[in-house]
Amino acid sequence: MITASRAEAALAVRLYNDPAEERSFEGFVVHMHLAWLYLLHAEFTRDGVDFRYRQRGNPRFLERIDGEPKRWELARCVAERWLFDDPIRKNVEFFIGLRNKIEHRYAGKADLSLAIALSGYAQALLLNYEEELAGKFGETVSLAAMLRFPLFVGSFTDAGETALRRLRKALPAPLRKFVVDYESGLTSDLVNDPRYEFRLRVTNELAPKDPDSLAIQYTRYDDMTEEQKAVVEELGRKGFVVVREQKRSVVNHELFKPRQVVLAVAEQVPFVFHMGHFVRAWQELKVRPVGRSDHPERTDEKYCFYDALHGDYGYTKAYVKKLVRELSSVDGWRNFFGEDPQDKASGEWITDSDQHLPRQRNGAETDAEIPSAQDREAQ
Repeated sequence: MITASRAEAALAVRLYNDPAEERSFEGFVVHMHLAWLYLLHAEFTRDGVDFRYRQRGNPRFLERIDGEPKRWELARCVAERWLFDDPIRKNVEFFIGLRNKIEHRYAGKADLSLAIALSGYAQALLLNYEEELAGKFGETVSLAAMLRFPLFVGSFTDAGETALRRLRKALPAPLRKFVVDYESGLTSDLVNDPRYEFRLRVTNELAPKDPDSLAIQYTRYDDMTEEQKAVVEELGRKGFVVVREQKRSVVNHELFKPRQVVLAVAEQVPFVFHMGHFVRAWQELKVRPVGRSDHPERTDEKYCFYDALHGDYGYTKAYVKKLVRELSSVDGWRNFFGEDPQDKASGEWITDSDQHLPRQRNGAETDAEIPSAQDREAQ
């Protein structure tokens, strides 16, 4: 089973790195799916875990397909192997969903764009596989000697970087939306975990050649000194690839306008929530640039997207859910806005001294007040 798994992984990488293959990325996804499935089945077999499905009506009997016992599919295997919020599980589940999307629908024309836009996810999928393989079955089965760093041009040249950016933007909108929708329910820590998406910044080594070193070496961020980390972070601020453009969607499907967000949140929280609160909320959470930014597309893609066609912003379901979650309690409202909430049913302000006594506000503004020109601009 391990031999079969390693063969599938090697084939997946060979297809991915073959410029002559028209559907190389689709092949990579399919064969890595099989590699993971065989690997986890091997683990369960070694550890005595019964991964066969049993009949619901009579668990003593196995479910069978063409006479053979039905075994756990990959989704069930990863659910048994890792906790729900584990980045390795989320990375594998991402590719399970992606396989269902690209198989028979988005193959061919979109293949190259997919390979470029999702290269970090693919690299993480392979590295996680290698860690699991060698960690569970020993270094003798490692893929390190089989798979080498490929020769490539890519972003090493200006022309190559331009071409890659152009191809990445050609990714079909439904696939971009799939990535955004999948990650909308993940925490920022998980999304930024290298086991979920692996990203590299490559620099040419200027030090004298070390006869004992490899031509290409990887240094983990966690193993660096504080001074080295500072240098790397500075490189990230000055560079281009740290902004994850592949997640920037301009599709309006299932996005909310500001007024729709206000109505949706106001309906679900027990307090008065109006447009002024909406503006303060996106400013506090920094989900989009302020004012007339030179880069309006630099949003928090989990919560907000810039629509280049209409020149405005759309907000996701995840953003509505976050606001409802943050603002549904008195303490949550106070922590978020730094002020007391106003009860929606009675119109009274909720204070520590009396939960239902009205509180005087400064000025003459009311909740029904039409947003000012400045507020409309901020929307």
